[in-house]
Amino acid sequence: MNVTGTGPAGVGVAEPGFAARTARLDSPATIAMAVRARALRAEGHQVLSLALGEPDFATPHAVIEAAHRAALDGQTKYPPVDGTPALKAAIARKFERENGLAYTPAELMVSNGGKQVIFNAFMATIDAGDEIVIPSPYWVSYPLAARLFGGVPVFAACREEDGFRLTAPALEAALSPRTRWVVLNFPNNPTGAVVTLADLEAISEVLRRYPQAWILSDEIYEHLVFDGARHHSLAAVAPDLKSRILTLNGVSKSYAMTGWRIGYGGGPARLIRMMTRVQGNATSGVCSIAQAAAAAALDGPAGLVAEMRDTYARRRAMVVESLRAIPGVTCAMPQGAFYAYPGIAGCLGKTSQGGRMLRTDEDFAIALLDEQHVACVQGSAFGKGPYLRLSCATDDETLREACARIATFVAGLG
Repeated sequence: MNVTGTGPAGVGVAEPGFAARTARLDSPATIAMAVRARALRAEGHQVLSLALGEPDFATPHAVIEAAHRAALDGQTKYPPVDGTPALKAAIARKFERENGLAYTPAELMVSNGGKQVIFNAFMATIDAGDEIVIPSPYWVSYPLAARLFGGVPVFAACREEDGFRLTAPALEAALSPRTRWVVLNFPNNPTGAVVTLADLEAISEVLRRYPQAWILSDEIYEHLVFDGARHHSLAAVAPDLKSRILTLNGVSKSYAMTGWRIGYGGGPARLIRMMTRVQGNATSGVCSIAQAAAAAALDGPAGLVAEMRDTYARRRAMVVESLRAIPGVTCAMPQGAFYAYPGIAGCLGKTSQGGRMLRTDEDFAIALLDEQHVACVQGSAFGKGPYLRLSCATDDETLREACARIATFVAGLG
């Protein structure tokens, strides 16, 4: 149900009977496009969806077995709000082993997916008017969550010619004494950008000049890096900033466990304590069986993750090569995650074969879905158009056919 209308200057207006904060809520564009695609499928169309960032791999068998054993062993009672001791211990081992970060149990918490980690942190810290600096393009949920609590998103521009990496000057231009949070998401959704060690060192120098700001380092795609690129955790690169950094991660992307809903964060105990207080008054603890599964994933063999990463790397190269062959389309080679982010400026100002004038990337995405039945998400929903976000987290045949349909769609523009 949509409970908002449109007010002046694009500001939402709550419908009568609903709280004013609902005017700041909207359905993420990723979900909205998936819903549209499902409706076309229900009408009998063969829709190829590249809209959602969900791995097409099955959850590893050993992880499912761990969940089964946990259920049989009676791990079916209310769990601690901040996570089971077993999972928190596995998270601590993971951070130490893979990121060079040491966290005590009081510095860790488990949530219902990474999104709740963000929700908890923002609810615990943001007051009306606080600024939240977010590199753009961005995952759609960051500004939505910030606005929900009265925060003001401020965007730091990342350019295609820089591979969509965040530069220190771009970050500094967005910061102010009113900055409450700086959000870093690398490898990035939607662009697949990966920042280098030198990038992080320069960014850290900027962050040291704004001691009032918390820092969210969303590293959910850390294992999905390609072409020799390496992921570096900000809290390890700049240990003097660790007392202000919330490192976010989860099992959804690396272990194909989106439906298990396990996210986690490591940060200063005082922040984790307040986030736990928020969660305790909202959802309480996370499904105990899912937590047992997540612990098995984190402690399991790394080979499965590497196999998935290699598959994504191959698919990414195939998709980018296909997109670059389409006249009017550009595409930077992503170094991480499982998305392609093609530019379509050369396709705008034209009319589709179905008669739709393509003035924006949203027009392009909707017409592509309606006429060629390929679902993707317009880049303007991620803060930077005219681009599209295509998920490569699906099978090769679907990706090849989707790219062929995109080429057919563009060839028919007049």
